[in-house]
Amino acid sequence: MAGKVCVLNESNWEQEVLNSELPVLVDFWAPWCGPCRLIAPVIEELAEELEGKAKICKLNTDENPNIAMKYGIRAIPTIMVFKNGQVVDTKVGVQPKEVLKSLLV
Repeated sequence: MAGKVCVLNESNWEQEVLNSELPVLVDFWAPWCGPCRLIAPVIEELAEELEGKAKICKLNTDENPNIAMKYGIRAIPTIMVFKNGQVVDTKVGVQPKEVLKSLLV
């Protein structure tokens, strides 16, 4: 995983997502999920392209079930965009890079 992608967990969720001044894209994923592996390079590209403009993060739903449950994640990959600590958009399944980028800029 690229160094620009923020890896989320229960201990940094509030600081990295809810208290972020930048828009935050969160990729809810799991290692066993084929579509999640397909979208991973797109997530890394977005992290490179939008550095300083948005925060691009991944949350492993297997390791952080409480957060996944709180946000009603039923299928992965699920992409959520947070602004000012609130969910402003959600996409389920593999999405083209342009679609994800348009959610942030």
